[in-house]
Formats: sequence, C-alpha cells, structure tokens
Amino acid sequence: MNFSNLIEELEPANLVSCLISQRGQIIFEQYREPHLADTVAKINSCTKSILSALCCIAMDKGLLPAPETPASVFFPELANDISSHKREITLLHLLTMTSGFDWTEFGGQNSFPRMTRTTDWVNFVLDQPLSDLPGTKMSYNSGGSQLLSAILVQATGMSVARFAELSIFEPLGIESYTWEQDPQGIHTGGFGLSLRPIDMLKFGQLYLQQGRWGNSQLISQELVMRSTQPAIRAEAPRRGSYGWHWWTDIYPDSTDNDSSIPSLNYFNAYGFGGQCIYILPRIETVVVLTNDQRKKSKIPLHVFRKSVAPYLVELD
Repeated sequence: MNFSNLIEELEPANLVSCLISQRGQIIFEQYREPHLADTVAKINSCTKSILSALCCIAMDKGLLPAPETPASVFFPELANDISSHKREITLLHLLTMTSGFDWTEFGGQNSFPRMTRTTDWVNFVLDQPLSDLPGTKMSYNSGGSQLLSAILVQATGMSVARFAELSIFEPLGIESYTWEQDPQGIHTGGFGLSLRPIDMLKFGQLYLQQGRWGNSQLISQELVMRSTQPAIRAEAPRRGSYGWHWWTDIYPDSTDNDSSIPSLNYFNAYGFGGQCIYILPRIETVVVLTNDQRKKSKIPLHVFRKSVAPYLVELD
C-alpha cells in the first residue's frame, strides 16, 4: 500500500509517532525526529489499559477475586459507610468507571487535580460522596484507577511496576519505562507510565493476539475478550462505549458520512494529548499514535478516524 497520502494527512497533527502493524508486521512507521523512536514518553491515560491487563492477569492467577467482588474487601471503610451505597461498589464498577463517586475529572470540581495535591490519594477518593448508584452511570474517574492500583498492591504483595515487569514487560521485551507514584509509593493507576512507541505497539499486539505472546498465554482469552467488550455507553461528549479501562467504538458510523465502507469494530487506549493504541481485530491491525502537544487542541482526538482509519479499510 502507498502511504504517501497518509503522510500528508498526518502532517497537520505534527505527531511524535505513528506506527501501524498488520499480522505482527510493521507496515508503517513514522517519527517526527529519529531519536524519538527510542525515547520513553508519558502515555497518560493509556496507563489505565495497562492497569486493566494487570488486573486481568491477577484474576487469572487467583491473586485477585472475581470482578463482582465488593471493593470493601480491600477497603473496609466502604462497608462501614451505612449512610450510602458505597458498600455496593465492586471491582467491576471501578474497572468500568461506574463506581458512582461524585467526580468531575477536570472542570467542575476538578477532582483529579485536587486528588494529586493531597497527601493520600486513596483516602481522598474513598472520602468522596456518591452522586449515582454504583453500576448505573459512567463517570470518568482516574481516582478509581488509583484504587485499583492500591488493590493490586494488596492482592499481589508487590508494587504494581514489579508485577508489570514480571507479567507483561519482561515477556514482551519492554526494558525502558518510568512510572510515577503517589505519596504512599503506589504507582499511578490512571496515568504516569512512560513507554517507547514500539513498546506501546507490542502491548497492542498482545491484545490483538488475545493475550498470547509466543508460546505463552499471558492473559486468558476469556478476560481479554470480556475486558474489551462494551460495558456501558461512554459519558457525553465522549463517543463510543467503555469496557474495563478500554474504549470501544466502530468506524465508520453515521457521523463519517460514508455508509459504503464495511464497518470496523475496534477498541483502544487513549491518553491526553493524543497517546493512542488502537486494536482492530478483523483486519489484524494495531495502530499507535503519540503526541506531545499540550495546547488545548482537538486535532489528536480526530487523527485516527479522520486520517488513519480511511486507509485501514483498504487492508480489509
């Protein structure tokens, strides 16, 4: 395939990188500068999808109980809160952002920045009141991701980063990374991981292969499938649906104004500023986009659907 037009399409976005692989082979690889290929950079909320994988692995190993387990098993104070429905919050609610906590990530209450300015992030999240019954509504919440990270520490008896090294990074050959921590030393569950673009692609390939890497099943096929299925409709103005810390969507749809193209279902990790991992199972394709723009630009949100996806349908 001739990707020269794609290069022109991507130019306005000024991406750090764009990588496309099909059936495990890289078919397009572009970096703004050559050295950026080997530079670890923040993947922001793509960290959440790594966390999802770690939760699945912990469940597979019997270290973490079933997703329907109440979070109060790990945080007894939730069970003691008889004045609300906090005791009903489950691991599944945390994974699907449906815990019901009264939380606005940015804007409104600025819950996320307020959390990061406290001396105990986990306690800050647990202290938030509920605005909805658990399981009824999605509300994007990096605080819930921090609870999951703290739960993993309890369940595995090691740091989240060490568990990631043993269960994902070392098998995939991911050697370069950094990962931020909260004041208690718990690695950040909703953001803060830095990886190279090629290692983001490896992680996407692991999910394309339904959790299998080489001769090893790192994540059970069952949990890969369950965690990447739509669990609840995404809160407006976000599009698509949400799984276990994965977004799910379809291309094209009515907003793309082209009903003649066979639709492609995909799931993806998305981080602020345009850090993305897209997995398209039907065409056996993984796409990684990274950016370093910190301005309030909407371009990164549209790069995949407006510039990349039209080329991918030709791979079908």
